[in-house]
Amino acid sequence: MTQPPNRRILLIDDTPSIHEDFRKILMPHEASTEALDEMESALFGDAAKPQAQAFELHGAYGGEEGLGLLTSAMAQERPYALAFVDMRMPQGWDGAKTIEELWKVAPDLQVVVCTAYSDYSWDDLLFRLHAHDRLLILKKPFDNIEVQQMANTLANKWDMARRASLQTSQLERLVEERTQALQLEIEERKLLESQLVQSEKLASLGQLAAGVAHEINNPVGFISSNLSTLDSYFKQLQQMLDAYQRSEAHIGAPEHREPLTALRNELDLDFLKDDIPILIRESKDGIGRVVQIVKDLKNFSRVDNDQTWQFANLQQGIDSTLNIVASELKYKADVVKHYTPLPEIECLASQLNQVVMNLVINAAQAMGPERGTITISNGVEGENVWLEVADNGCGIAPDTVQKIFDPFFTTKPVGEGTGLGLSLSYGIVKKHRGDISVSSEVGKGTKFRVVLPIRQTAA
Repeated sequence: MTQPPNRRILLIDDTPSIHEDFRKILMPHEASTEALDEMESALFGDAAKPQAQAFELHGAYGGEEGLGLLTSAMAQERPYALAFVDMRMPQGWDGAKTIEELWKVAPDLQVVVCTAYSDYSWDDLLFRLHAHDRLLILKKPFDNIEVQQMANTLANKWDMARRASLQTSQLERLVEERTQALQLEIEERKLLESQLVQSEKLASLGQLAAGVAHEINNPVGFISSNLSTLDSYFKQLQQMLDAYQRSEAHIGAPEHREPLTALRNELDLDFLKDDIPILIRESKDGIGRVVQIVKDLKNFSRVDNDQTWQFANLQQGIDSTLNIVASELKYKADVVKHYTPLPEIECLASQLNQVVMNLVINAAQAMGPERGTITISNGVEGENVWLEVADNGCGIAPDTVQKIFDPFFTTKPVGEGTGLGLSLSYGIVKKHRGDISVSSEVGKGTKFRVVLPIRQTAA
């Protein structure tokens, strides 16, 4: 909305006659002027002259009084455009001091210095006030038209400066809004790119897991089969050795019996009979662990079903993920599980496994020099299941908790973290129409809680 021109003028002069002169010049009696214009139009046939917009003149007889009027006007949001200030006022402030005080309240106020004699030269006055663009001088005695021209010109100048300032402020606001929008767009783009990179990494991990599983399963299969066969063969061989050992006592000739006894003692046959089954059993256990690791790796990556919503066992995914990150945990924390039976949930299993991995690794990295504890709990609430990962590590400061899910925010040293783990986890949980929250206390630990719907679509 366009504001009307500001025609408010402040006069500060200690001479009453000066006030009367300014009122006559800037506020002429409108009725008499209109009557004369009408008579002129009637006599000479000319159109009536348009009336110039009148000024609103307020007067003060000293600098302090003038400052009071200006302060009151600014408080009422009715500023003055222009002030005429007498330079020599014996009582109170002189003109220079008055102008300094006026500009402290209204820096954009246009000022005309009215003077016949001054204690300052023009250069000294400009140097003191530092305002070449807001200050003019009017020598006494002055001409009426000179006063009118100054009043009109400076009032218009004040209006134009105000409009320019408003337009500049509006432009700055628009630029700031656009900059914020662009910054938000850039951050969203970075997040999407990071999520894309993370998805590609997960896909690559899944493909790698499938390839590794295929390549490992074959040799693991025949090793496991051979160990079982070897175990069976050794049991048969052991039966034969036991029979030979029983027959040894029935060999009558010492020259035949004693070499066999010496060889048996030299080979420590009794120890071999006891140790070989143990070695076979331990080898079977090791192969079993390899099989389980490959199985967990395939279950973690879910390469074949990465983008397919399917019902999956969340608890099985947690255990598979814990096996994958076991090397990250074994020197830092013990894992305590408080499981309750869970229904299968409709989800993207590999992505939820990623969330669990991020939360568990963050918990491990929060531990101090002493070994800590990570507690994993779950349960069912109505149509939702929940998962909590709690640690007794260093905790998170309150001001940091507010930014913990922001993209690229990290409390780790430079080069040790991207700041995307929790942000991506937040996005995955929201994609599942779930919720993730955090509570923490410095020095006591942190707990993340994830709540997920059992079904993503209506039955």
